[in-house]
Amino acid sequence: MEQPIALKDMSMDDMSKLVQQLGQPAYRAQQIFSWVYKGVDDIDEMSDLPADFRKRLKERCYTDSCRIYKRQQSEDGSAIKYLFLLKDGNIIESVLMLYEYGNSVCVSSQVGCRMGCAFCASTIKGIKRNLTKGEMVDQILRIQQDVGRKISHVVLMGSGEPLDNYEQSIAFMRLLHEPKGLNISYRNMTLSTCGLVPRIYDLAKEGMPITLAVSLHAPNDDIRRQLIPMSKVYSIDDIIKACNYYIEKTGRRVTFEYIMLKDINDRVEHAYMLADVLKGMICHVNLIPFNNVEGCEFQPSSQKQIEHFYGILNKKGIPVSIRRRLGTDIDAACGQLRRRFVDE
Repeated sequence: MEQPIALKDMSMDDMSKLVQQLGQPAYRAQQIFSWVYKGVDDIDEMSDLPADFRKRLKERCYTDSCRIYKRQQSEDGSAIKYLFLLKDGNIIESVLMLYEYGNSVCVSSQVGCRMGCAFCASTIKGIKRNLTKGEMVDQILRIQQDVGRKISHVVLMGSGEPLDNYEQSIAFMRLLHEPKGLNISYRNMTLSTCGLVPRIYDLAKEGMPITLAVSLHAPNDDIRRQLIPMSKVYSIDDIIKACNYYIEKTGRRVTFEYIMLKDINDRVEHAYMLADVLKGMICHVNLIPFNNVEGCEFQPSSQKQIEHFYGILNKKGIPVSIRRRLGTDIDAACGQLRRRFVDE
């Protein structure tokens, strides 16, 4: 018996091959693709397809890769956190963030994470599996349906390390870019990585001018090894070289994420060290206020200290911003809502 096919895992080329196998004219692929990206889950509602073809399609395919299990909306309305139930019973999470410039979804790429970052809730239970490109796409489609708003920006910053699920993450972004699908510009996509250096080089060659965001979080290797186990494999120097290659190949600046941890990486000398590391790079630093994670020993830096750190980088000519806090009342830090559910 053939395995059922997830329609949301299919590119236009995949859809064309399926339609051909089922003896239908090529234009049927565009019709199906259009219905899927309008958020239609019932194949019988794809009204421009012949009834006998819809029946055969239902026998071969399914449309629902996940469904909304739980949602939390922040009091100020700036963010909505979602838990999604996958077909195999696993739980993942996404966050919708509402900005003046558009609506952005933070997407998970794995069920859990294997990277072991010391400050992150996503990694505490380890990894269960990679997500498929269709399961990533469906997070966006479900959220669009739920709020009735078009998603304009996508960030691969949810649970998981997207470069550890490289093929599916790349295929996911190509699906987002399909003109007949969501038609999201590559320049409106961001991929966040803890620094899998070989994959940064691979990403640079994909011809996709997305924003690369690197979770740096430290000005030197000694501190970074305390926070990110992968630092024992790839040094900051390795990461900087890979990022410069990415900049050269894509023409895009790189964002460095820097979580502000009290007395760990937030001192004056750390700011000056970071400025020296990034001197002359086409980059931007995003200072991230730390959201407390249950069972985690770290404490957030004070707002005063964050602003002082910001001031030093700014004075040294490093483009820098402080991330706007969204949804602090709804477990909006990466992995927190899923972890709470799993613990219960």
